[in-house]
Amino acid sequence: MKIGDYRLPSRVILAPMAGITDRPFRQLCRKLGAGLVVSEMVSSDPSLRHSRKTQLRLDHRGEAGPVSVQIAGTEPDDMATAARLNVEHGAQIIDINMGCPAKKVCNVLAGSALLKNEKLVEQILLAVVNAVDVPVTLKIRTGWDHQNRNAINIAHIAENSGIAALAVHGRTRADAYKGDAEYDTVAAVKENISIPVIANGDITSPQKAKQVLDQTGADAVMIGRAAQGNPWIFREINHFLATGECLAAPSHDEVSQLLQQHLRNLYDFYGDLMGVRIARKHIGWYCRAHKGSEAFRKHVNAIEAPQQQLEEVINFFKHKNKTGLIAA
Repeated sequence: MKIGDYRLPSRVILAPMAGITDRPFRQLCRKLGAGLVVSEMVSSDPSLRHSRKTQLRLDHRGEAGPVSVQIAGTEPDDMATAARLNVEHGAQIIDINMGCPAKKVCNVLAGSALLKNEKLVEQILLAVVNAVDVPVTLKIRTGWDHQNRNAINIAHIAENSGIAALAVHGRTRADAYKGDAEYDTVAAVKENISIPVIANGDITSPQKAKQVLDQTGADAVMIGRAAQGNPWIFREINHFLATGECLAAPSHDEVSQLLQQHLRNLYDFYGDLMGVRIARKHIGWYCRAHKGSEAFRKHVNAIEAPQQQLEEVINFFKHKNKTGLIAA
C-alpha cells in the first residue's frame, strides 16, 4: 500500500488514540510490525500550542518514517496552520481527525461531529491539503447516526480535495464504541473511490483482519484498542496474511522484556513522575490476561518511583510459576 510516495512495509496500521499512541508506544508497535503508526491527535487551537502536552506530541526524535501526525479542529485556517507547524516539526504525513466520537471533541463540533457539515469538511480538507507539501489522510466514521450514514459522500469530497488515503471506522458517531462494527459501508466506500481505503473497528485477531480485508476490499486495516497491552498483534497479522498460519504467542519472558523496555522509554520520554503514572495503564493491559492481575494492578498503581515500578513488573513475570500470579 502507498500513501503519496510512501510505500508501507505492511498493510497493518496503528490507529491514533489519545493518551496512548505517544512516541514510545508508536516506536514499539513499529518495531513489532506496524506498517504505519499515527500519533495522538494534536489540537489546532492556537492557545494550546505551547502547552507541555502539545510540545510532547510534536517530539518525533528517533522515529522512523514516515511520521504521521493527526490534527483536530474545526477552523480551516487553524487546521492549515497546525498542519504546517507539524510538518516543520517532522511530520511526513498529516492525518485529519473526523472520526473521534468523544463528547469533549464533538461538543466543540470537531472529530466525528464534522460529518454533519459536509461543506465545512470540504473547506477543512482543501485548506490542509493546500497548506502542506506532504500527503494528507483522513479518518472518519460511517456517519453521524444510523439514519445518516454519509461516508460515501465524505469519501468523494475527500478524494476530490486531494486526500491521499481514507480510514473508515465501521461505526457511526452515535454508536461510539458500542455494538459491533459493520463493514458494508467500508466496502461501499472502497467501491466508490480510487484512493486507498483503510478499514478500522473491532479488528482483534489475525483471522478477523483477513476477514475484514476480504469483506471490504480495503487496502489495509487499522488496529486501535486491540493493540493495548498486545503490540505484537501487528506481527501476528502480518504473518497470518502472508502464510495463512498463526504465529506462536510471545513467551512470558518476551512479554516481560517488551514491557520493561516500554516502561524505560516512558520514563525517558515523560520524566519520572509522568512516566510512572502513564505507565500504569499499560502495565494493566499487559498483565490483564494473567491470574492475579487485578490485585497486582492495584498494588503497582500505588507506586510513584520508576525503579520500584519496574522491579515489581519484573518480579510479576519472574515468579509466575512460583507464586501462581500468572497462569501457566
